[in-house]
Amino acid sequence: MKIHVGLRPRVHGLSFKLKLHGGIKAPEVNRTRLGWMHMSTTTYHEDQVLWTERLPGGHHWSARIQRGAVLQLKSLGANANVSLFCVNSEDKLEAYNMPDSLKGQHSAFLSTGHILASDLGRAMISIVKDDHGWNDAFCAPSTAPQIEQQFGKQSFQDARNDMYRNGKDSLLLEMTKFGLSATDLSSSLNLFSKVAPDDNGNLSYVVSDNTDQVIELRFEMDCLVFLSSAPHALDNSTEYAPADIQLSLFKALPLGETDVCRDSCPQNQRAFQNNNRYYALTA
Repeated sequence: MKIHVGLRPRVHGLSFKLKLHGGIKAPEVNRTRLGWMHMSTTTYHEDQVLWTERLPGGHHWSARIQRGAVLQLKSLGANANVSLFCVNSEDKLEAYNMPDSLKGQHSAFLSTGHILASDLGRAMISIVKDDHGWNDAFCAPSTAPQIEQQFGKQSFQDARNDMYRNGKDSLLLEMTKFGLSATDLSSSLNLFSKVAPDDNGNLSYVVSDNTDQVIELRFEMDCLVFLSSAPHALDNSTEYAPADIQLSLFKALPLGETDVCRDSCPQNQRAFQNNNRYYALTA
């Protein structure tokens, strides 16, 4: 298996500004990851929808989202995948770091209770809700050769907006709007997608029905966010039919004495402390 690192540009330069989190002090009492994650039924955002938009399957999207917001992604079909990459909007050299995120949280995937950590040890995004239960962090976005090999070729000249897009080029198209290039794209996170290894370590895509599944991402840092709803790189479907995704934005509630992501492990508590220091020094 060979995976390469790496949406029709419908929205350019969206910017969401919300009231920032207050200072957060990590509590002394920590909870075990599984117990705390399964016990949590807390709502982490206000009820009012600030903005919503449908992201068609196979398309792409980007925005500047401020800390203190919750981005909700809801799959409107069975075969969903959203490849996500993000950077610090104020310092684009700071980006989501897959190895540190997995190593620090002792996990081979990301789900409720996990954070997306940056390469500077700070919390960028918290996954506060995940109906799917497993988001692939190993595989890169799909590439043009992978999509053509699996589904055939359908260009814009042939099909207009129904062309077959791939994840990597889609993310790069959105990144160029903010002055970023291929050298800035590292590992991405594949939401709504699970992969499993065989006895030889080869990964395969686990087919599931994602209809009406919801994932909620709470932003702990001001971020530029890039999304592609193109198929997963290992998707073995015979038809190019990625699900539409409903995107909705909410204002996050203040963090409480205990938090499903911050307090899931000591490493996450340190990441949040690093955030507090960072924003205090740059205020």
